[in-house]
Amino acid sequence: MSDPLGFLLTDVARLLRRRFDERVRALGVTRPQWRTLTTLSRHEGANQGTLADLLEVEPITLCRMIDRLEESGLVERRRDPADRRAWQIFLTDAARPMLDKLRAHADALIGHALAGLDTAEQQQFAAALELLRANLLLSESDQAAHG
Repeated sequence: MSDPLGFLLTDVARLLRRRFDERVRALGVTRPQWRTLTTLSRHEGANQGTLADLLEVEPITLCRMIDRLEESGLVERRRDPADRRAWQIFLTDAARPMLDKLRAHADALIGHALAGLDTAEQQQFAAALELLRANLLLSESDQAAHG
């Protein structure tokens, strides 16, 4: 059972990513950029190192991403008043409507993916995924604590 379930989860995730990319291509923002913008909206003013950790990407990868988002007018770098060597990242006013558009596309895609499930089934499915995530996060912290 574990192999088919693992393959199914991976396949669904891959298809969600592909369909999302298709839906937002015209907006000129990629899925990784959306993820960066969304994370930044929750941690505005974070420096690049902190943001890279939150996104689980290498700092150089994030630096390039921030460069592109800055060129697009969606983020801005500001000197960190506590550390002149560091930059804090902030969303621009143009980023907020873009985030709203991206969220609407994501919500529509999830609605399409969940078609055929009633509200109770959708809630049960979400609860099952939350439990899977919690179990996996717990196993990670157990491993870290026990070396």
